Amino acid sequence: MSIRLTRRTAIAAAAAAPMVAAVAPAVRAAAPLQGPLPRLANRFKLGAFEVTALLSGTRTVPNPREIFGLNASEADFAAASAAAFIPTDKTQFFFTPTLVNTGSELILFDTGVATAGIVAALDQAGVTPAQIDTVVLTHMHGDHIGGLAAEGGPTFENARYVTGAIEHNHWSKAGNDGFDKLVKPLNDKMTFLDDGGAVAPGITAVLANGHTPGHMGFMVESDGRQLMLTADAANHFVWSVQNPDWEVRFDADKAQAAATRRKLFGMLAADKVPFIGYHMPFPALGYVAAEGDGFRYVPASYQTMLE
Repeated sequence: MSIRLTRRTAIAAAAAAPMVAAVAPAVRAAAPLQGPLPRLANRFKLGAFEVTALLSGTRTVPNPREIFGLNASEADFAAASAAAFIPTDKTQFFFTPTLVNTGSELILFDTGVATAGIVAALDQAGVTPAQIDTVVLTHMHGDHIGGLAAEGGPTFENARYVTGAIEHNHWSKAGNDGFDKLVKPLNDKMTFLDDGGAVAPGITAVLANGHTPGHMGFMVESDGRQLMLTADAANHFVWSVQNPDWEVRFDADKAQAAATRRKLFGMLAADKVPFIGYHMPFPALGYVAAEGDGFRYVPASYQTMLE
């Protein structure tokens, strides 16, 4: 259908315009800005399990060049960053513990920087700290053990605790303030695992050392579906995953950490297994594909909705 505009219809429209303006509503005051709406939990099914990524905290950190790619050239660092549309003068850190509900047990992997953050994320997920059956510690850095206790005592009063034997033995000898204050008091409730040990049916420890001497990842499997919790095997989706040989300041043994990244993410890429990385952009869930001399990070989209 076409509309023919003639001189007569144009004059009629012009004559009606004041009437339309007269009945138009008054302009309303602008709505107040409210700031970001926090999203602290992302839940999905994995076979018969439920997995919930928990954002226990996030912060902007300046000068990432002092942390990542210590052995990379300025040009390579800038090029990789530009290709991913991220700046080089600052970065965003995410701290993402993971909750796995096996149907018979609620298992929390790592506890964030502080109690308030993990409790807030659990609350958004509809879980109280008292409901946690097991707390698994991938390693003993402060941003993973910080939520274990507060002034009032242990955060997870009914939980048992699981960690790697190599990791615990190392820090028992070397010590650090967080370990001495937060982990040692729980030793009587602690179970120690070696590579291949089971946290619970379907959840297996995978030694992924280098970041710390006994750093652990965990393979979660239910009804043929798999998910890898990589913890801090890689600390950034571009500057670690994409470039596995780039050195990271936080890695204790930088050569071993790079070898672990190549082995771990090579396996995930070959088998197309998704992973949750503790410091990946929230909701921290994605895949890797082999690309060039490294990997390409592929954030999850709707894959977990297709159960």
